[in-house]
Amino acid sequence: MSDTRQQAHQLIDLMPETRLSGVVQLLEELVDPVAAALRNAPLDDEPETDDERVAVAEAKTWLQSNSGAGISHAEAIRRLGLG
Repeated sequence: MSDTRQQAHQLIDLMPETRLSGVVQLLEELVDPVAAALRNAPLDDEPETDDERVAVAEAKTWLQSNSGAGISHAEAIRRLGLG
């Protein structure tokens, strides 16, 4: 183990438990910045459009009129002409 790695381990061992979660988060971001960025990204940063609201309302109405049952993956593929 390198001296630097050993020193990092020693410093972490000296830290109080209450500060370790911040160190772990920092290390995760350094090791895999893309995963950290994805984890911290907002779920959806675009506002819903009027067309999207209408489409969601239509889908909910369709589901209610069909006893809450959707369609199978195979049926969706057939209807889209993909299989």
